[in-house]
Amino acid sequence: MRAVVLGIGNTILTDEAAGVRAVELLEQRYRMPYNVLVIDGGTSGMEMIEDLSNLDFLIVIDVVKTGAAPGTVVKIAGDEIPVFFRRKLSPHQIALPDVLASLELLDTMPKEIVVLGVEPISLELGMEMTDTIAERVPELVELAAAELRSRGYRLDALNTKAA
Repeated sequence: MRAVVLGIGNTILTDEAAGVRAVELLEQRYRMPYNVLVIDGGTSGMEMIEDLSNLDFLIVIDVVKTGAAPGTVVKIAGDEIPVFFRRKLSPHQIALPDVLASLELLDTMPKEIVVLGVEPISLELGMEMTDTIAERVPELVELAAAELRSRGYRLDALNTKAA
C-alpha cells in the first residue's frame, strides 16, 4: 500500500502557504513508514506524475475555497473531489487537476483521494500566514495523520506534541 501526503501552495501568498507548512510540520512530528511519501509540492505541476502514479491513497493539503467561514478546516472526499478540482482558487490549482487528469488518462489514478484544507483569510503577497490560518496548520497535520492511521499506515511520533 503506497500513500502520498502532498502539501501544495505558494509560500509568498500569505495563507496559500498552509499546505506546504502542514507537510513540513508533519515531517517534524512523525516518522513516516517506508510506504508513505511526504511531498512539498509547492506550486509544482506535471513533474509530480511519477510520484502520484498508482497510489493506494493520496492526501492533498491545501487552502480551499468552499464558501465556509475563513479559518474553517474542511475534508473533501469521494464524489466531492471532482467538483472541488473544477473550482480555481490560485495558480497551483490549475496544475493539480491537470496532473490528476493525466493520471486518469494513463490509468494510474490514485485509488483514493482526500483533500484536507482550510478556508483562507488572505491570499495577498506576504511571507507570513494570518494567525488564524497558522493556528489551523497543526490541526491539518493531525487530520492527515489520522487519515493515514485509519487506513493501516503506522506513524511514529517524534516528540510529545504529537497525539
